[in-house]
Amino acid sequence: MKSRKQQSATDPAGYISMIHVESDCIDHPVTRQILERVENIPIEVISSDNSSMPDLGIYPRSLTGGKRHLLLAKNRGKFFKPCPGTREYVCCDYQVLNIGMNCPMDCVYCILQAYLNNPYLSFYVNIEDLLTELSAAFAHDPKHFRRIGTGEFTDSLALDSLTGLSSVLVKFMRDKDSAVLELKTKSAVIENLEGLDHGGRTIVAWSLNSPAIMGKEEIRTASLEQRLAAAAKCASWGYRVAFHFDPIIYYAGWQQGYSETIDRLFATVPKEQIAWVSMGCLRYLPSLKKIAGQRFPQSRFFHEEFITGLDGKARYFRTLRVEMYKSLYKELIRYADPRTCIYLCMENNEIWQEVFGFIPEEVGGLPQMLDEAVRQVG
Repeated sequence: MKSRKQQSATDPAGYISMIHVESDCIDHPVTRQILERVENIPIEVISSDNSSMPDLGIYPRSLTGGKRHLLLAKNRGKFFKPCPGTREYVCCDYQVLNIGMNCPMDCVYCILQAYLNNPYLSFYVNIEDLLTELSAAFAHDPKHFRRIGTGEFTDSLALDSLTGLSSVLVKFMRDKDSAVLELKTKSAVIENLEGLDHGGRTIVAWSLNSPAIMGKEEIRTASLEQRLAAAAKCASWGYRVAFHFDPIIYYAGWQQGYSETIDRLFATVPKEQIAWVSMGCLRYLPSLKKIAGQRFPQSRFFHEEFITGLDGKARYFRTLRVEMYKSLYKELIRYADPRTCIYLCMENNEIWQEVFGFIPEEVGGLPQMLDEAVRQVG
């Protein structure tokens, strides 16, 4: 295993400086496996109510220190739920697999800052319950096609060098013809994916942005070059890949920045392996502006003009959103394979019509568009 100094330079898990284990998890096989993988990190057994976790100060400033503390716990609720979309906007019928909370990386715009009720990283070790719940869902409705993702409340691969969860999920999904798993990340931690019999049921996805935003607003994430190199490797291992331009952020020179990212994407990754590409402009809960402003006072993009959307989130004016989507779409279709699904995340039919010239319902709906992209690519 790499030294902590070497690891922290390339792997977000290297940022962890303390591991806390709930007392009823200490003898769990997954806990033991994780603790065997760590080097020179203090380990503390705590009560199951987390009352003995260290006090990191006033929230939200405690979020910064919390990213160094990993809590190994059991999920005592449901693992598998529909994505918390909004009926006012076109939803893709994504299904969320909750493997933990929070992330060692630190993006200024991260919505989790406004959602979390504690500052720590957490990972759920009772993987057997997760797989049982998934199996039950598949058995209950075996004909329903599902797109499942683990990247809603955490990064799918940021802790994978410690947890090894990706290989468990990939192996579990390889024979599930009625579903695909999407592992979404801003890291380049893909070592556990090499050599697996994935059966084409796992898509490895990266969030991308312009180089300026990635360099200034996405702290401890992999660089554009590292993300694209990782994607190219996964493609060479037979995985389908996907990319998410979300959030698209307005700043002086945004057109050139996003164009550069798209140029480099298609120069590095074979277009035939790309299942889908999403676009979504910056949107956020009103409380996030204050929280991020306290933690990252040097960031300026929250100071642009916004309106309140139908979901209560702040959004750019419609004309600006359309301009940005059209600009990126024009660049994407220069390169993209015609089978790749390019779509908007959480936008209304009017925006779809202006950007693409159609609305999803005219071609069967967004869920069907994405399902067909999965079935066709490969």
